[in-house]
Amino acid sequence: MKVRFAPSPTGLLHVGNARVALLNWLWARKEGGRFLLRLDDTDSERSTQAYAEAILRDLAWLGLSWDETARQSDRMERYADAVERLKEAGRLYPCWEAPEDLELKRKLAMKAGRPPIYDRAALSLSEDEKQSLLDAGRKPHWRFKLDHSAIDWPDAVRGPQHFDGQHLSDPVLLREDGRPLYTLSSVVDDIELGVTHVLRGEDHVANTAVQIQLFTALGGSVPVFAHLSLIADASGQGLSKRLGSLSLESLREQGLEPMALNSYLAKLGTSDPIEAHAEMESLVAGFDISRFGRATPKFDPHELEPLNARVLQQLPYESVAETFSEAGCADFGAALWEAVRGNLARRQDALEWYRVVHDSIVPSIEDSEFCATAAELLPQEPWDQGTWKDWTAAVKQASGRKGRQLFLPLRLALTGRESGPELKDLLPLIGREKARERLMSASA
Repeated sequence: MKVRFAPSPTGLLHVGNARVALLNWLWARKEGGRFLLRLDDTDSERSTQAYAEAILRDLAWLGLSWDETARQSDRMERYADAVERLKEAGRLYPCWEAPEDLELKRKLAMKAGRPPIYDRAALSLSEDEKQSLLDAGRKPHWRFKLDHSAIDWPDAVRGPQHFDGQHLSDPVLLREDGRPLYTLSSVVDDIELGVTHVLRGEDHVANTAVQIQLFTALGGSVPVFAHLSLIADASGQGLSKRLGSLSLESLREQGLEPMALNSYLAKLGTSDPIEAHAEMESLVAGFDISRFGRATPKFDPHELEPLNARVLQQLPYESVAETFSEAGCADFGAALWEAVRGNLARRQDALEWYRVVHDSIVPSIEDSEFCATAAELLPQEPWDQGTWKDWTAAVKQASGRKGRQLFLPLRLALTGRESGPELKDLLPLIGREKARERLMSASA
């Protein structure tokens, strides 16, 4: 099995692109197959190296490693060879209509109640007429002559699909400037690079019908096709590459965990519950292409927030240590991570608790006399997770306080915050010296 993700480096990847990439990757890994990353960069005016590098960066962030790469701009000779073979077989013919001519034909056909299918007028031109057009400086575009026969395939998501060649327009495969279009280049690549399964959006369904005939004309095996329903945003509007708020770059800059997004997208469009997964292996184990339906799934970024928190709760310290080292907190430590990860919305929030433990803070003292009493009752070190319980029991007995009146003033004095991680975990990390200093700060 071999799948491919084939983005065009003409913009930033958004969550719709990420879903296609992720599901292809999961399918390949589940079946022991290979994942090809192909950059469809034949649009030289809009394709940039910066966008290509951004694609690689985004996929690496998601954890989607690829087994091989290809660039269509490196394969132009292969497309030219395919063009010549199609011409020799009589399946590719030159057309001379200008865009405005085709638009007029389309409007007239629709006005007459006919489908806007190309009428193959170019096939009736004589050799003299063609030469006359060439002499006038006109350059043709080239269309693939479809067989007017049934086109059927078993779609892995949509089920049995049926088209009739006579109800489809002969597709343009070659522009006037000689550049191949996606319909041709993608088929040539899939044949020559050994792609066996094509998972992509449902906007390609009609294109698939055309490409199946092209696979056959070029002597290739038709791959297994699977067409996903396109996701919409929370309001039901379609996603665009230019919708920056849902680009992977934007989500990464917001501090989102890649596994929160992977967990969400891996089940979006199925009836399965969306659960937080900290490792790709568990997503691979649960992947089943047959679970995806035809309804339009909605992507709601607000649903990522609780997922992000649940992913953080599962992450071991080893997977986040580099983040804190880069932030100048190499001594963050596994104990502090274990203490705070259940209270985080974003990974970077942990740095606030690092400062609470290691740096100076401004304690919030409601009752200086009570805090001074608590300071005198601090036990000697070493401290462990039982120290908090023993100490607060002593403070309770000395002050007569209990519940919120006992615990909140201590939390405010020790951390400067009304809520946060359990103090049984934080107190040993703060240490006796800092704890006493903070409790006594109002009377200092």
